[in-house]
Amino acid sequence: MSEFPDYLDVDYTDGEGESPEDYPSLEHKIEKAIEVTRQGLEEYENPAIMWTGGKDSTLTLYFVKEVAERHDLEVPPAVFLDHYQHFDELMDFVDHWAEEWDLDVHFARNEDVGAYVDEHNLTPGDDIEISALNEQNQHHIRNILEYEEDTFPFLLDTYVGNHLLKTVPLNNAIEELNIDGIISGVRWDEQEARADETFFSPRHDPDIYPPHDRIQPILQFDERAVWDCFWHYVVPDTVEGYPEEGYVPEDADDLPNGLTQDDIPVSPKYFAGFRSLGSEVSTEKSEEEPAWHQDLENTTERAGRAQDKEDLMERLRDLGYM
Repeated sequence: MSEFPDYLDVDYTDGEGESPEDYPSLEHKIEKAIEVTRQGLEEYENPAIMWTGGKDSTLTLYFVKEVAERHDLEVPPAVFLDHYQHFDELMDFVDHWAEEWDLDVHFARNEDVGAYVDEHNLTPGDDIEISALNEQNQHHIRNILEYEEDTFPFLLDTYVGNHLLKTVPLNNAIEELNIDGIISGVRWDEQEARADETFFSPRHDPDIYPPHDRIQPILQFDERAVWDCFWHYVVPDTVEGYPEEGYVPEDADDLPNGLTQDDIPVSPKYFAGFRSLGSEVSTEKSEEEPAWHQDLENTTERAGRAQDKEDLMERLRDLGYM
């Protein structure tokens, strides 16, 4: 593999063949996350954090903020992919915590698709005329996706929709901001297509995406460990008045010391029973109780997500999806 770029010295095999079980305690998982995060912040000249407002990317953001403060490093900008189909509560959450944590957030959008949607007053599921889109989008649809129909539905969790609404604006942001490393919150156990990822993962083919690396500090976390880390580290460390020894609330009405849901850097959708956050029109809650009180070990985390996209994940990842 050619050097990309020549100032980097990272091990692209780190994590190869491993699983969450190779990091048996929460402390082991945290120690590795800190190590990967620090190397990412020190090695890359223009890193950025992929932040969705979900639990995994917010946990990753926590590690970035902690490592940056501890080692006198800069907190890089965050890239938020606005696919036009987010829950309103999630957008409010991102706006609130971006201000609270003084984050520089770049909102990446496929503005050509967005303009078409606005002009024609579309709602999710309505058809988009491919011939009306710009040259870049038509190139991706016809030449990269090899999609032959005249229209595609305005839906995030489909092959064309996901690529145009997430991957294309992500690649544009990488190019526009000259990003050499994307710090991402993907996990090995979350999905089969991600099980073979490494902590530093190359994306160097210029025919597919602007060459860059993926820096993935929380691969080793399983879903239970994510929530354990939130209630025992993330929330106590970032919320004034939260018990330092940690406290796991039963629900939004069970927060300690007069704190409310708005004071906690956990999306209200998780309090409401969602375990994975995707499109507003294709994601359903798993149960009524908060995500961390559900049977995480014996049920599927992404069961509430549209399965069409889940089944296409491997192909989408080959094209640059997270």
